[in-house]
Amino acid sequence: MERIDDFDIQILNFLEQDGRMAYSAIAAELGVSNTMVHQRINRLTEQGILTGIKPVLDEKKLGYDWGAFTGISLEKDHDSDRIIEELKKIPEVTECYYITGTYTLYLKIAAKNHQHMRSILYDQIDNIPGIAKTDSIIEMGCAFKRNIIL
Repeated sequence: MERIDDFDIQILNFLEQDGRMAYSAIAAELGVSNTMVHQRINRLTEQGILTGIKPVLDEKKLGYDWGAFTGISLEKDHDSDRIIEELKKIPEVTECYYITGTYTLYLKIAAKNHQHMRSILYDQIDNIPGIAKTDSIIEMGCAFKRNIIL
């Protein structure tokens, strides 16, 4: 694990609240120079702790009313890298995890409606060579979603 201190945690907490917060505003809140904040953020980025500042989209407000969690069984687990590359080509697949248990991969899928979800599952995912089976659970709404609390 990379070492971070309380100062790093404070910076990350400010960015968690508002990823667009100016370094100068963070510096003013912490009583330090802009340069110090900039250096710390650069170090956190170089260490891979801070992987970017991205917008958080509300999928529902963008018309993606359906969500699913889908377990995927592969014909051969060693094909997972190739299959993951194919899954990356499907924009509605927003997350992909390696897991243990019944499935090899677990996906999060966003769709506009049930026909769209069916098309993603049957016309796109099921047609990727090497996928043996999919098993989906429809998401009924997100109670909460957050980063790890520091």
